[in-house]
Amino acid sequence: MPSVLITGGHTGIGFECAKQLAGMYHLDLVLAGRNVEIIEGAARDIRAAYRVQVHVIELDTASLVSVRQAASQCRALVKQGAIDVLQALVCNAGAQFHGPISYSPDGYERTFATNFLGHYLLVELLFDLIAAQGRVVFTASGTHDPETTDGKMVGKAVEPDAVALANDGKDGATALTPGVRYSTSKLCTIMHAYELDRRLRREGSSVLSIAFDPGSVPETGLLREMPAAVRWLAKTGAMKWMMGRMGVTLGSISVSGAGLAQVAADPVFADASGRYIQSKNGRIVRAESSKISNDKARAIKLWNDCKTLVALQPDEEPRQLQ
Repeated sequence: MPSVLITGGHTGIGFECAKQLAGMYHLDLVLAGRNVEIIEGAARDIRAAYRVQVHVIELDTASLVSVRQAASQCRALVKQGAIDVLQALVCNAGAQFHGPISYSPDGYERTFATNFLGHYLLVELLFDLIAAQGRVVFTASGTHDPETTDGKMVGKAVEPDAVALANDGKDGATALTPGVRYSTSKLCTIMHAYELDRRLRREGSSVLSIAFDPGSVPETGLLREMPAAVRWLAKTGAMKWMMGRMGVTLGSISVSGAGLAQVAADPVFADASGRYIQSKNGRIVRAESSKISNDKARAIKLWNDCKTLVALQPDEEPRQLQ
């Protein structure tokens, strides 16, 4: 049976996506995340409810060592016949870190490393395990667009310079705000999805690369580092109504999770490579991302800089993505 690997597939939108992939599309799953004990609980629930195979892999996307170890574990599962090749690789894990700036084990700013750089490496390492007509799906965010209410509220994204973002706040420089770090990491994610699509099309590959924006969903763990009062207020109907009136793109765990599963597996999105799909006020729609996200020259520079940051070796880079 075809399988799907989901990072952060044990909670929030990712968990809803995993349940939909198991129940609606009858796909085996690989759930990857930092806390194996919590992920095992989610895996047990899915196995019991949907009678599919669910494997668990420890993965911290902020750590390049962890990404390489997780990729090796996934490769071993395929070699052993425990799972089939991947129908989809869903790069969903992400976080917004508040408080003082912090850095990954590799010395890179933690938001950039967690949301973007780790997934960049994971795609490189696992691309040859993706089936023909399979999909790479990236969980993006409307906050990437500084011209929208989403982008203005969180913090306007800045230049998607991988080296500068990875080293934000070092050597006495003023660090970006947490919101700006988050929105810019999601801008990089969308640019990665588009550049991957362009490289695949040049090679005549049948693999799809799609960016998915789940909308603003305060019930997820994205606000976990915010004060309890802020987390409570964000979930109230009154606040959601106000945000909608202000022009915020609203999603929900149920609709956005199901939408993420559709983008990963449903035939309706078989023509969506290189596109930006959005969960918007109860509907899954094809939308337009920001102008800068479509800048090809910036995307190529971002890609090449990331190869250097992750110290990608020649034998790690798939021929189709070069």
